[in-house]
Amino acid sequence: MEIETLDWLQTPEGGRLLVHAAQAWADHPGDPVRVASVVRRLEPDAEKAAAATTQTRLRERAVAKFGDAAPLMFFTPDALEQATRSRVADHRAARLAAAIPDGSVIDLGCGIGGDLLAFARAGLVAAGIDQDPVRVAMARANLAALGLPGAVQVGDATTVDPSGFGAAFADPARRGGRGRVFDVDGWTPPWPWVLDLLRRRALVKVAPGIGHDLVPPGVEAEWVSDGGEVKEAVLWSPDLSTTDRRATVIGEGGLATLTQEDDPGAEVRAVGDYLYEPDGAVIRAGLVTAVAAGVGGGLLDPHIAYVTSDASFRTPFARGYRVVEHLPYREKQLRAALHERGIGRLTIKKRGVQVVPEELRKRLALKGDAEATVVMTRVAGQGTALLVEPF
Repeated sequence: MEIETLDWLQTPEGGRLLVHAAQAWADHPGDPVRVASVVRRLEPDAEKAAAATTQTRLRERAVAKFGDAAPLMFFTPDALEQATRSRVADHRAARLAAAIPDGSVIDLGCGIGGDLLAFARAGLVAAGIDQDPVRVAMARANLAALGLPGAVQVGDATTVDPSGFGAAFADPARRGGRGRVFDVDGWTPPWPWVLDLLRRRALVKVAPGIGHDLVPPGVEAEWVSDGGEVKEAVLWSPDLSTTDRRATVIGEGGLATLTQEDDPGAEVRAVGDYLYEPDGAVIRAGLVTAVAAGVGGGLLDPHIAYVTSDASFRTPFARGYRVVEHLPYREKQLRAALHERGIGRLTIKKRGVQVVPEELRKRLALKGDAEATVVMTRVAGQGTALLVEPF
């Protein structure tokens, strides 16, 4: 989209077209051709009509990330895909605001301003810079649409001296022409730039799969999950860090955090009455034994992220299951046991074993009215199948 078109969409006339486009989308859900036809009849300018249609579709998709703010915002497809979910960005911004009250932050590579919005909502003086003029224009438009203060300009983030701000934030691009880039030196800006930035007061969003060995001494690595999905890892520079490794879990009940100081360690033990599946952020942070200690239990295996206990606990850091019985692990005997119990719908969870749940489910050819969950894993080095019930 051209900047001139974006500017026009922010006029009263453009705003009315967006309202009509949203109504057309509500009237004809899942039919973009019909929606485009309706909008085109209202606006003869092809570029303006296409922009309104595209923004309506993107705004609908954006609700999952931005909630009630989405219908007011502007997006590009790539920027929306890369944008941080607002609950995650708000957590990060609130933590930074607590560390530097009444402070300021510069977003080095702000895109359409998703993180910038969170910093402004948290009460920080927020500024952003990005090389893409369209994204910069959208960031300005998004700040204005939500009534938030902030300054944005076009420029190369790698040439900016952030020392005039209380902190710097960066989210290096991890996608190239062939998809995701897993080598940190292929990020934009690359890893050496990130390391240099972390020598200042800074925080950097990185891929959740970052290795612990890449985290510099004194830098805190925080893994964040939202709704059970690991969304990001954040590196906090030494003057912002409070620990080495942290897992933060955001759910319907609020936010909970676990650090290595909460981890006294745990031993391997036999399967108890209850099984716990740690949240992905806990696993990435290497804090599974902290969960084991928290539920008064231990590990099924030193290398597998399942926890067992004789007690029932509710914890935000793991999903709990009651162990109903041990089933045969071998496929033929397992099939017979499931058929005997009338199980026709089966959820298969697995860790540490060579099982492809979708393929196994087909081979089991189950029939019956009952529904069940089976956990396939290793206990004391042996393949094990556990019939469990979520609680």
